[in-house]
Amino acid sequence: MAVTAGPLAGVRVVELAGIGPGPFAAMVLADLGADVVRVDRPGGGALAIDPAYDVTNRGKRSVVLDLKSADGPSRVLDLVERADVLIEGFRPGVAERLGVGPADCHARNPKLVYGRMTGWGQEGPLAHTAGHDIAYIAVTGALGMIGDPDGPPAVPANLVGDYAGGSLYLVIGVLAALQHARTPGGAGQVVDAAIVDGTAHLTAMIHGMVAAGGWQDRRGANLLDGGCPFYGTYETSDGRYMAVGALEQQFYDTFVELLGIEDQADARKDPSRWGALREAVAARFRTRTRAEWTEVFEGTDACVAPVLSLREAPHHPHLAARATFTDVGGITQPAPAPRFSATPAAVTAGPALPGADTAAVARDWDVPGLAEPTTRTTAQTATQATTQAATRTGTGRGEGA
Repeated sequence: MAVTAGPLAGVRVVELAGIGPGPFAAMVLADLGADVVRVDRPGGGALAIDPAYDVTNRGKRSVVLDLKSADGPSRVLDLVERADVLIEGFRPGVAERLGVGPADCHARNPKLVYGRMTGWGQEGPLAHTAGHDIAYIAVTGALGMIGDPDGPPAVPANLVGDYAGGSLYLVIGVLAALQHARTPGGAGQVVDAAIVDGTAHLTAMIHGMVAAGGWQDRRGANLLDGGCPFYGTYETSDGRYMAVGALEQQFYDTFVELLGIEDQADARKDPSRWGALREAVAARFRTRTRAEWTEVFEGTDACVAPVLSLREAPHHPHLAARATFTDVGGITQPAPAPRFSATPAAVTAGPALPGADTAAVARDWDVPGLAEPTTRTTAQTATQATTQAATRTGTGRGEGA
């Protein structure tokens, strides 16, 4: 039986294997205690990483089912009948063609929350077009806000689109729909989580500031985008960086005092002097190493912190004290978040290896046929390689089939 811990203990989730935001959303649900069964495809997925290191599959269990086989869809529906949630990331219409779309699933389980993760959404001119994080955040205006005004927009990995605008909005939607399904008279429904919608939603405050005249619609010219000399990053003498966020007056006062530029302090309220202030701040930071400046500002209200690498972050004293990172199976990785006082979440296992849990899931979910060999027609067998290649092209936010 799967280990149950966390606020979602007892919730069953079927995840149709994909890459990117869908698996991450399912990982969050597993972190929170849900029993997540990942339906992997024969031959593996498109992510070029050893499954043993794919942290987004931690705490899950895996079965291998061929949705293109004669009985593959029916076996998925057997799982769906016993599940609370399904997550899929195919392009619009693919799940329906495979026989595991919302209508098929709700016919077996009317209470099911059907979570759909795509980049462009289920409808619209680009709904069937391939894409990736960078395109989604580009059209929402988010990408255009990031970076030096004299250079191209800076690419924020795939954190803003895939995971913030995609995965986390899918999780919010799934949990809200699950609450509705469990109320008297409630029913299951489809959650259409589009990365473009979620990313646009993240910019709500900025749109309000633009309307109020408090934000210029160009990067590097505003309080929070690097345009302000007391909210940005500065290079130190050893080629590393410090991050400064001394926005409020009292924090700014502490910052300029510890930095040693009190004589420049009054430039804060005069944007015409921000260029000179930036140069003064930069010159001071270049006089010491990152470690030396960290010691100067540590524990103060100057709102200054060292810019750490991914490998350095777990060793930061505050993060180490809070156990913000954990080690599972020799892989250092972020611990579950957020935290719960009564139902603490935990990483219950490392990444699920494709098909490793078929027998256990068949027993625990009472789906004995799950462990039986799938049935393929001759034509299906002959075209397997071709169709698998087709499912992996393009997007990862709605794979084709």
